[in-house]
Amino acid sequence: MPPTTSPEDLYRHSLRLLLDKDIPAWVGLWADDGVMEFPFAPPGLPGRLAGREAVAAYMRDYPDYIDLHDFPDLRIHRTTDPETIVVEMRGVGRVVKTGGPFEMTYIAVVTVQDGHFTSYRDYWNPLAVLEPGLDFTGSSAR
Repeated sequence: MPPTTSPEDLYRHSLRLLLDKDIPAWVGLWADDGVMEFPFAPPGLPGRLAGREAVAAYMRDYPDYIDLHDFPDLRIHRTTDPETIVVEMRGVGRVVKTGGPFEMTYIAVVTVQDGHFTSYRDYWNPLAVLEPGLDFTGSSAR
């Protein structure tokens, strides 16, 4: 995406890449020194990933765990900082290991500079990893 891409457009594009299971392209939206944080991460899962390479390693196997189908109820809120948005959404799909349904509600605070994610705080539900087939404690994905 060009450097003039708005945070909202970049975020929507990132969701399309996740639905397409194009993790390398999704990682390519990150700044080299971008930081991804999970403030509610349970023990055994990372709370902070520093740099594009760390984000890539974490997300590499995501499609092997979750088959995302849609992000309904997407709401993107602007903030007083034009580079930062707050996102509310729900991810739905299936758990690959069991074939069972997957549904997760997310709130994220995302900062974009020069067309790349520089900060992404993902407030996902840590109780979801207790679901059968969603044990990510030994994997690179959540």
